[in-house]
This record gives sequence, C-alpha cells and structure tokens, in this order.
Amino acid sequence: MLNGNTIFPKLTPEEAAGQIRDGMTVAFSGFAQAGAAKAIPRAIAAMARQHHEQGQPYRLRVLSGASAGRFVDEEMAEAQAISWRAPYMSSLILRKQINRQDVEYLDMHLSHAPQTLGAGFFGKLDYAVIEATGITRDGRVYLTSSVGSSPTFLKHADRIIIEINGYHSKRLPELSDITLLPLPPRRTPIPIYDPLTKIGFPYAVVDPRKVIGVVETDEPDKIDPPTPPDRSARKIAEHVVQFLFAEMIRGHIPKDLLPIQSGVGNLSNGVMGALGMNPFIPPFKMYTVAVQDSLVDLLEQGKLLGMSATSLSVSPGVLKRIYENMDFFASRIVLRPQEISNDAGVVRRLGVIAINAGVEIDIYGNVNSSHIYGTDIINGIGGSGEFTRNSFLSIIMCPSIGRGGRISSVVPMCPHIDSNEHSVQVLVTEQGLADLRGLGPMQRAKLIIDNCAHPAYRDYLHGYIRDSRVGHIRHNLRKAFELHRNLMEHGSMLPDLNLSEIHELR
Repeated sequence: MLNGNTIFPKLTPEEAAGQIRDGMTVAFSGFAQAGAAKAIPRAIAAMARQHHEQGQPYRLRVLSGASAGRFVDEEMAEAQAISWRAPYMSSLILRKQINRQDVEYLDMHLSHAPQTLGAGFFGKLDYAVIEATGITRDGRVYLTSSVGSSPTFLKHADRIIIEINGYHSKRLPELSDITLLPLPPRRTPIPIYDPLTKIGFPYAVVDPRKVIGVVETDEPDKIDPPTPPDRSARKIAEHVVQFLFAEMIRGHIPKDLLPIQSGVGNLSNGVMGALGMNPFIPPFKMYTVAVQDSLVDLLEQGKLLGMSATSLSVSPGVLKRIYENMDFFASRIVLRPQEISNDAGVVRRLGVIAINAGVEIDIYGNVNSSHIYGTDIINGIGGSGEFTRNSFLSIIMCPSIGRGGRISSVVPMCPHIDSNEHSVQVLVTEQGLADLRGLGPMQRAKLIIDNCAHPAYRDYLHGYIRDSRVGHIRHNLRKAFELHRNLMEHGSMLPDLNLSEIHELR
C-alpha cells in the first residue's frame, strides 16, 4: 500500500474544504463517532463562519454512517454549517437546532440508509470525505476504526477526499470485511452463518478518477469513556442476566446462548459487563453494531469469544489497547458495512438476542427510544428498531423513573413509538422484568405495571386502565397523555406526588 500523497494531490484541510460549496450534499465517514473525518469538517466549520461573517450563505446537506464525531455534529453545527442531516446524530448543539427546525433531520433505520442513497432518494451526493489508513493507486481504500456507510459513499459520491490518518493501526484491514449489496431485485442471500464469518474484502473501493486529493492527519477518535453504572443500571443488569440464565435452564435458548446484540450507551455497557461477571452465563459471541469498552474487557477475559460490528466505538485508551494487541483482537473482531451488520435476514438467521435501551415504554409494550414529549428528538432510532423487530428475543431496558421521580418511564401511551408492541418481547426496569411473549393486551398491561412501573405510579396506571374505554386495547383518549401534559405544565407527571417518599418506595 502506498502513502496517499504519492499518488493523489496532497491538500491542506482548508484547500479541501474550499472545494465544497454552499448547498452541496456531503457524506462523512464515521459511525458512533469512530472513524469519523476530522480535519476537513473542522476546516469546513471555520470556512462557514467566515462566509456568515461576510453575510454569505453556507450550509450543507450532511450524511454519515451514524453519529459522525464532534467535528461534524458539533463544530459544523455550532458554525451553522448544516441544513439537513441523516440518518443519525448525537450532538446537543445539533439536537437543539433540529428541535427548533433550523436543521431538517431524517431519522431512519441505519441499514436502510445505504440503499436509500444508492437508489437516488437523497438526490446527488456531491462529495464524500472518508478517513482511511491508506489508499492504493487502483482505488483500494483501507478504512480506519469504522466501516459504517463509507463503502457506499465511495461508490456513489461524485468527488472524493481522503483523510489519511496516521494514528490508526495499519493492521485494521485484518478486521474489515467489506462487501456492497446490489440494489433489488438482484440481491442474493447474505451467507453469514456465524458472527465471525467473512464474505468480503479488507478494503473498500473507489474509482481513482474521483479522488481529488488527500489530507494527512494524525489524531485519535475522541470518544468519552462510559460512566460506571448507577444503582438502577445495576439492578436492570441483574434482571437481564437472571432472565437469560432462566431461559437457558428452560431450554428456550441453547446452553451456549445465542449471539447477542447490545445497543450503545452506559446502560448497555453496564449490562454487558454484568453478563461477563456472572459465572453461570457461558462464553458467547455477539452480532452487534458497535464495539464498546466493556466488550473489549469481555474479549480479553475470554467471556466474549468474538464479535461482528461496524465500528470500534471505544475510548482512546481502549483503542490503544486494541492496536497494541492486534495479534489477539484481529481474529476476534469483524467490522462490516452497516447494511450488513444490521441486516434483518442475518439477524433472523443467527437468532440474535437484542438488548437495547428505551426512553419510555407504555403499558402495552410500545417503546419510544428517540423523542421527548413525542416532539423533541434526542438522538434517533439508530439500529435498535432493526434488531428489536428481527431478533429471536428482543429486550428493552430503561429506568422506571427520571428526574428524582418527576418522570415515569412507564406511561399509558407513548407519544412517539419507535418499536411497537408486535416486536417487543421483554421489558426491564430496575423494578423488575415483564416477559410479554404469548400475552394479550390486558395481560401485558397488568404485568408491565406490576413488574416494571415504579410503585409511586402504579395506582395511577391501574386507574387509567379502569377508566378507559373497553376494547381490544383499552385507552382513554382524554387522559392518554395526561402525564406528559402535567410534566410540561407543572414539572412533574404527578404534581401531588411526594418526591421525598420515592426513595423509600424503591
């Protein structure tokens, strides 16, 4: 492999950014902040500020694999350089702009984004800015710590700029398994029969004629380490582990488990850590989206035998550990494009156990994982909906209360639904676990309230059912969102609730 600047023009970040004009659609590498472009987005943000100071417009339509790191989702947003964003983000600054309708946001299933782009539904892709460890004369691009949608961006963008990042290990191609799916109706089954099955190549490809230059960088991904799980998260993890062990004893799942998928975040990190510490849970594999810090620990302990994902979304210290021990990790981690890592057919074939977090759940098992009040986006649906719908066993977790008891995460009706009652099988809070399989609506409602709702809210939720119109699903349309209205108007879902008693009721 040759260094990029010996083949293609070497550009400064400012020169590269200067190629990108107002109103263009630009795709950036990055998934769960890993492998994200850095120098060029930073330069774009500076250029946007200059344009705005001179009274000139400068805003871009931005695509990525998922969250694309602080330089895209924060610095560019802070510079008001984004007009449209898809398919996922995780930036407080950008979130506020989206909720003010300053930025149009398309929140979508992550595996759908590459096909949507390839079919032309996003319109023309003007530029792709992709981080790589190197590029060859014939257009082989060796990606860094994430694959995401970068192979699709390289294929469909009119022009390409490559960020050659010298920080990342040159051995990352040993993890990569890259293939692109043809558009329907010419698709064939994806022959993955084990999480570690490889079906593609260690590199993405690009037409070299589209590469206008390379920018050299040398900096790690900036991903914060997870915070230790709190008491609520530890209780949730305990319930999940006990449930999975009981399912093994009953013979509902194999004695060696099934492949596990875990969402991104502190709660999921805590649950996976608890699985690793439990001596009754056997070593297992994962077919998931992102490698997180706790999963690297499990690999080193031998509890996790191997995993498939699309990014190394780990803190800098853990990423350094991986790079320093590639002889160990190269045979245990596979990084794929997100349309493969999240593919419904593969998830069903492998019988994945999906463990994801929600914002709130309703008494019939519908889950909101992305919005507050049904109106304000938090981050997005990400991959949770794809795995919840297609897994062998779907588990959704959330604390039963928030803001010291002012919010109940169990409500009569979710004002926004990402995963519905037809897909969700198990709900877990620190209060307990509700196994909803085989239950009708009223049975589900009673079990969810009794097992998952905080005691301070159970009387209200049972009363809601009692006062609702009788039907297959009982609802009172006058009171369905009363808790949410109370929160907006009074700062608490139950204004008369004695918050000092919440701790005693746990």
